[in-house]
Amino acid sequence: MIQIKSIINHEKGLHARVVAMVVIKANEINKKYNCNLYIKYKDREKILATSLMPLVLLKVKKGEEIYLTCDTDDIKPLKEFSEFIEGDFIVDETSQEEIDDIITDNNITFEEVLKSTSNGIIVVDSTGDIILTNKSADNILSINYKDVVGKNVNDILPKFPISSVLKDKKPRLGTKIHLKDKMLLINTNVIEINKELKGAVSIFEDISNLEKIKSELYEVKELKERLQIIVENVHDGICLLDKDGFITYVNKAYLKLTGESEENLLNKNIKEVSKNGLRHMVLKTGKVSTGNIIKKPSGTVVVGSVTPIKLDGEIVGVLSIIKDLSEVQILTEMVNEISAKAEYLEGELYRREEPDKAFSKFIGRSGTTLDVLALAKKAAKTNATVLIRGESGTGKELIAEGIHLSSSNNKGPFVRVNCAAIPENLLESELFGHEKGSFSGAYKRKLGKFELANNGTIFLDEIGEMGINMQAKILRVIQEREFGRVGGTETIKTNIRIIAATHRNLEEMVKNYEFREDLYYRLNVIPINIPPLRERKQDLAFLIGHFLEMFTKNNSKEILGINNDAMECFLNYKWPGNVRELQNLLERIVTLSENDYITLKDLPIHIRSELNAFEKEEKNKIEEIITNSNEVLTMKEYEKLIIEKALKKYGSFNAAGKALGLTHKTVAAKARAFGIEKVILFKDKNTLN
Repeated sequence: MIQIKSIINHEKGLHARVVAMVVIKANEINKKYNCNLYIKYKDREKILATSLMPLVLLKVKKGEEIYLTCDTDDIKPLKEFSEFIEGDFIVDETSQEEIDDIITDNNITFEEVLKSTSNGIIVVDSTGDIILTNKSADNILSINYKDVVGKNVNDILPKFPISSVLKDKKPRLGTKIHLKDKMLLINTNVIEINKELKGAVSIFEDISNLEKIKSELYEVKELKERLQIIVENVHDGICLLDKDGFITYVNKAYLKLTGESEENLLNKNIKEVSKNGLRHMVLKTGKVSTGNIIKKPSGTVVVGSVTPIKLDGEIVGVLSIIKDLSEVQILTEMVNEISAKAEYLEGELYRREEPDKAFSKFIGRSGTTLDVLALAKKAAKTNATVLIRGESGTGKELIAEGIHLSSSNNKGPFVRVNCAAIPENLLESELFGHEKGSFSGAYKRKLGKFELANNGTIFLDEIGEMGINMQAKILRVIQEREFGRVGGTETIKTNIRIIAATHRNLEEMVKNYEFREDLYYRLNVIPINIPPLRERKQDLAFLIGHFLEMFTKNNSKEILGINNDAMECFLNYKWPGNVRELQNLLERIVTLSENDYITLKDLPIHIRSELNAFEKEEKNKIEEIITNSNEVLTMKEYEKLIIEKALKKYGSFNAAGKALGLTHKTVAAKARAFGIEKVILFKDKNTLN
């Protein structure tokens, strides 16, 4: 290939306008001689003489040498081109317009490149002021070229390394920075012309997705390693086949259960190992096979499952899992036991939950009380009829009100009706209302309790006192959800929740034909039995504390609590009037007492005399048991007697614990287990001693 050396004589070297003229001339010569001219500068690769921007970027100065080459052996185009390049580049008006068009076209191309590149580009001058950003930079950084041009890069992008590059003129490549929710990878270089600093350029890309993928790949790798460890250490035998039936993996458990070695299994085809086995069948059919009991050559009986591995509907392998049948039986028993425990604990957890605010008026934390509240909370979630059973004074109305407040119709009214307090001949009018003139004294229409309770709850207390005729009408309301006023013809539809209560034995009343059997079953959908106070004496401490706080506040008194002897009486009394009796007694004591603490002197004689009789009976019982050499108790029974005696003598868990050489927590736990705990109540300390 022929090469000619040329020297640039133009004052400004090969600048943009001169290069444009060179490009025009090169195009002419190429067409004339049907060739391609090239320019080579120093040690750089040769450049097509018709390429404007690459030639401009050579930055050839006056007096420097370039070499001209051609892709033909004809010397004429090279000589003609050389003469032109070494000339003075005088331009006429027509040529000037052509030169300007070429420069403009190339500038447009350059701008389009900047716009279309996916990488962000920011260019600053030597002082750090932004002179150029491309569209990708604006999008990645959420900026606008018009808003940032002319502003210092430190004010706009303080995390970018541009300022550092301008200071030391050293490039910063591969810099990663976090910018808001993005991770950027930045390459920053200085711009120098004739060894003079002109500015810097940062080219960057958003690698957030790449970082995310990198993180995900790391997680996948970590998961793979974990799975490998798990698979190697599980007790289940695992075997994998590829799509051609070759065994690619077996874990240690599989080798142990089958009595085989890796050498006899790995890379062997299933046709050789077990041609008529489940793995071969599943590989052929693609159908899962589970719960198969197999006796291996080693003598071990296993239960196996074989599953095809499918990808896009195509079988790519088979997974076989076997388990020692004896382990399965053990695990089944364990699961049954754990399930039973979980069910029990779930029930206990539900019982031990703090009562809803709706039931806050029903005071107590004993086991029986918690059971009642738990059942009441469940009943409140339904619209079923509830029958509350319990002696007078146990708080049946409080439970009924709590159910109403916890139910879906709590925005409606809660209407109470004491069936025992209303005469039989007026009960129908009271419940269903009457029309004007329906009977003597009916001067105007009256709405009944059922009508007033619409969209709410009606509480029929002491329903056992209701007559048979009225029971039939109540049954119709429950069944049909409709009734009529006395003396009226209109049928009134109602949407109410019915809660009934009684202290009577309804079962006996049904036997004696005093209570309708069909009504009994309609009412007894969800029965709730409230135990009497004598059966839940653990609640006494909470009840006494509650009533003392209420009555002392109402009477502006400062009764701080109750002493041991008085508390002993409360614990041993039978409370035939239940909570109502306790409430009335404490109200009387608070009203009349002049002391800071309630003592034996404040209690009625019938309560104190019952304590003396109880203590005498207990003392005789203990002495008889301990001194009777013919009877031997268990250690727990002796333990109960000793702790009970210590509590009676010392009056608190702390004092009893010190006397017995035990911690107060141990004494408290055992006392609660035996049901013999005792308390001293203080107004500012509502806890057990």
